[in-house]
Amino acid sequence: TLGKRLYLKISDILSAENNPTVRVEASINEVIIEISNKRLGATAVIDNDELKGIITDGDLRRMLENGASFTDLKANDIMSEYPKTILNNTLVYDALQLMEASNISQLVVMDSYSSKYVGIVHLHDVLKEGVV
Repeated sequence: TLGKRLYLKISDILSAENNPTVRVEASINEVIIEISNKRLGATAVIDNDELKGIITDGDLRRMLENGASFTDLKANDIMSEYPKTILNNTLVYDALQLMEASNISQLVVMDSYSSKYVGIVHLHDVLKEGVV
């Protein structure tokens, strides 16, 4: 029902598979494998259980377009620091509004109690719930 969809929280739609993660020192090959395996178009970059940034498939494409050699690069060389984040108790509708306002398709999800990284929610996850 419409009411249920309006009160749906990110934690209700975030699955255990939605937690792509690489270390800051991960090779670009490892980054590509993680992004491909999780099928979310992005991965969080973590150091000592702390979120350091995000790498999207767009970041990888831009690196290729600029002629960068991936052989010497690590995750922390291409990550975007300070990604847009939301808490897992955020309403799905509010997450959608943030994505639209920021012109992005993924948000990093943090635990509302521990402030630790718990996953990535993609626009497709939100649309699948029929919130709009």
